[in-house]
Amino acid sequence: MTEKTRKIAVVTGAGTGIGRAAALALMKDGWSVVLAGRRAQPLQEVASHVADAGQALVVPTDVADPVAVKALFDAAVAQFGRVDMLFNNAGRGAPAVPIDELPVETWQDVVNVNLNGMFYCLQQAFRVMRQQSPMGGRIINNGSISAHAPRPMSIAYTATKHAVMGLTKTAALDGRKWNIAVGQIDVGNAGTELAMRMTQGVMQAHGEIAPEPLMDVDVVGQSVLYMANLPLECNVLFHTVMATKMPFVGRG
Repeated sequence: MTEKTRKIAVVTGAGTGIGRAAALALMKDGWSVVLAGRRAQPLQEVASHVADAGQALVVPTDVADPVAVKALFDAAVAQFGRVDMLFNNAGRGAPAVPIDELPVETWQDVVNVNLNGMFYCLQQAFRVMRQQSPMGGRIINNGSISAHAPRPMSIAYTATKHAVMGLTKTAALDGRKWNIAVGQIDVGNAGTELAMRMTQGVMQAHGEIAPEPLMDVDVVGQSVLYMANLPLECNVLFHTVMATKMPFVGRG
């Protein structure tokens, strides 16, 4: 991909896990990537994987801050001239505790990142994609398997991920007018550092603790790349990629 035709992506939560895997897959495919996350050091490490320093832009960003999110997209446009794709990935979880023991502050923190932050990024992507020429672009929201089914004691995370589905559907509808395709990737048991605990055992719906299989997180990166490279005339509205033997469908 030449400099003239190189496409531009913004990836949030790009320093670790799924965001890192997606950013690396995009850069390897020739995309220029704006790497966003709260900590600069992991973002710099991801950026170091490309020989062309101009292919990656590190912008430390707290997605829960709407001013910071606007600055992120302004920086992307200032550096690259446009934004072709947003991987709206940044998110956080909460401790697995009974509903009545979940601190309100923790609930608010999860909502601020997983729901508000995703909306702020989506809103700024719309702003840029509507104004650029040629108009349009693609947005991929990270919904998670929890957008469809909860784990025990996960009300904050699950509620926000169900809400992401509403963001995806509404933005997909509203984006038609401006050639903005909006879809969602729902990931189950990817082998990130945070998910490794599942191999030692996690609580199941019937209350027992059981280990669960993981898949290579790079598979998720390739899934994001597949969605990103689709022509704007078509859209994957929902894409589920999961460890084949994880307890999700049926009765576990």
